[in-house]
Amino acid sequence: MIQRFIELGEGYSDLYEFLEIVKANTHRIERILALHTNKKEKSVTSVVAVMKKTDPGSFQALYICREGIPNPHDTPNKRFELVQSAAAEAGLSLIEMEVQPSDRFAEKELFFQYLTGILRMNRYISPLS
Repeated sequence: MIQRFIELGEGYSDLYEFLEIVKANTHRIERILALHTNKKEKSVTSVVAVMKKTDPGSFQALYICREGIPNPHDTPNKRFELVQSAAAEAGLSLIEMEVQPSDRFAEKELFFQYLTGILRMNRYISPLS
């Protein structure tokens, strides 16, 4: 199985594309995640839509808006409320976790590998087969 993060952006206007992906693919979404972190002394959140693997092909997409939404626990905001509403409309619980910021890694791919490991360890995505 191939699992890959597909970055839509950093959670500003691209968040609306994320919401459309959730709305249009409700039948394919396994989970919606909110990954909280502190980046450059700001408390921010990434949102991730974990899709079911394709058949055929065994490809699992993880759509991410990276670190552009203010952490709702520090600063309540409309963007996060939209994500919560989309998850509720899809009949899913929003899973929240604390993670390291992406700027702690030399490359964005290393950050995505780190997230993949955490998500596998917590069984939010499937192990490699």
